[in-house]
Amino acid sequence: MKPEFDSVLHLLHGAASGTLATHSLQLPGYPFASALPFVPDEAHRPVFLVSGLAEHTKNLLADRRASFLVTGNGESLLAGPRITLLGDALRTDASPELQARYLRYQPDAEQYLSLGDFAFFVLQPKRVRAIAGFAQMGWLEEADWHDATVLTLADEAGLIQDLLGDLPPRVRLLGLDCYGIDFERQGKRERQRFPNMLDSVEQIRLSARRLLGAL
Repeated sequence: MKPEFDSVLHLLHGAASGTLATHSLQLPGYPFASALPFVPDEAHRPVFLVSGLAEHTKNLLADRRASFLVTGNGESLLAGPRITLLGDALRTDASPELQARYLRYQPDAEQYLSLGDFAFFVLQPKRVRAIAGFAQMGWLEEADWHDATVLTLADEAGLIQDLLGDLPPRVRLLGLDCYGIDFERQGKRERQRFPNMLDSVEQIRLSARRLLGAL
């Protein structure tokens, strides 16, 4: 069974953190797992802000191959959804727009950006194992990410400015993409999927307004 791409994105965008597994330098041949906050970029790839002193950063600089586990928020772990992304984690020079997106989702990270020790890494998925529940599982491929419709960071920033006046009380807009909208309500992150994938800025604007108006 091949999972639905937008269902995998729904889980990825709804999570604030996950578990990154890298190849250990201290004990070669063994995996090293770290709990990390992350933010999906405009192409739905996990982006991390990591310290040069961290073991996982040293591991990635030596071997970029990694996997990243994201789980749902259900009470039962084995009955709930989860995804494992396998791919290459590479250091990236984050644009101002990507940094702004990261800070909308992870505002506590602002204190680290002024430190020269921290850097952004992005994980490019090669294969993704998605589990929707008991006996419901399958693989997505690298091509699924390459073929995904992308809303540019510049268009996203413009939409966020346009939609500020539509936000209900105690709702903070985090990000938009062609598949849904991410926001924080009363301190809790939520995601609303669009009924269909949208490929124009105007369609996204209208659908986001409807969703925000229904909150």
